[in-house]
Amino acid sequence: MGTSNEIITRRAGLEDLDELAPLFTAYRVFYGQPANPKADRQFLERRIANDESVVILAERDRRAVGFTQLYPTFSSVSLKQDWILNDLYVAEGARRLGVAAALLEAAHEFGRRTGARSLMLETTPENAPAQRLYEKLGWLRDDHLHYSIEC
Repeated sequence: MGTSNEIITRRAGLEDLDELAPLFTAYRVFYGQPANPKADRQFLERRIANDESVVILAERDRRAVGFTQLYPTFSSVSLKQDWILNDLYVAEGARRLGVAAALLEAAHEFGRRTGARSLMLETTPENAPAQRLYEKLGWLRDDHLHYSIEC
């Protein structure tokens, strides 16, 4: 996908699970979930093997330092595909080095290459640092209301 200040981004495959799975576990722990490395790895393996998501991996000095995971969705109105940027994580020691920006730029490029209408993400109102980064990179905040119900 490209480089950005020593940061290499590329689409992850099954061969990357050994490096990717610990980052995914750390991401889930960050969001208050209990660590479950075996289940985390299986979840990622299924998504990648079944082509149900696209994972972009960021590497710095040949070490995996972050990832983003995109899920496809479709717009009936525009008759086009959209991508939901569902997960974005940068390892603690690699923060503030441009990894998140590189991952967001790689995701945007992936969306353009696949002919998508848009990429979408959501964040919490108190996540001001992330919001500033999104806006700096050209992401626009919408005023849609999102609803959900547990199943």
